[in-house]
Amino acid sequence: MSRAKTPLAAASLSPPAEMTQTLLFLCTGNYYRSRYAEELFNHRAARGGLGWTAQSRGLAIERGVTNVGPLSPFVLEALRQRGLSAQAAQRLPLACSAADFAAAGHIVALDETEHRPLLRERFPAWEIRTEYWQVADVEIVAP
Repeated sequence: MSRAKTPLAAASLSPPAEMTQTLLFLCTGNYYRSRYAEELFNHRAARGGLGWTAQSRGLAIERGVTNVGPLSPFVLEALRQRGLSAQAAQRLPLACSAADFAAAGHIVALDETEHRPLLRERFPAWEIRTEYWQVADVEIVAP
């Protein structure tokens, strides 16, 4: 019986720390959506001993000209409301690279409508290897 290579399947396997898989969250500016997903996932994965860790990257960080500081205040507030703190609160947004894709065991782009075209343009080999969610940005849906 084969097991799917996803964080949910990994939860039952709990590999040793040296075998930790990486879940890569993608958004546009690596400031709000993917950073929140990374932080929340890492808190829960550590508590549950999942054997996965999340990283996040932006597909077009140059579009984040209105982003102030290293991390969205919406992320900080949402984590605070859940009794959590941002482990990477001081890290500036990071642009995605081919190495990030190659190192990932699973990839999630947070808004298919917005991110599939960016993947197709900038990282075409990874477009079909990415799972797409429907999490719109704050200009469309309130946090």
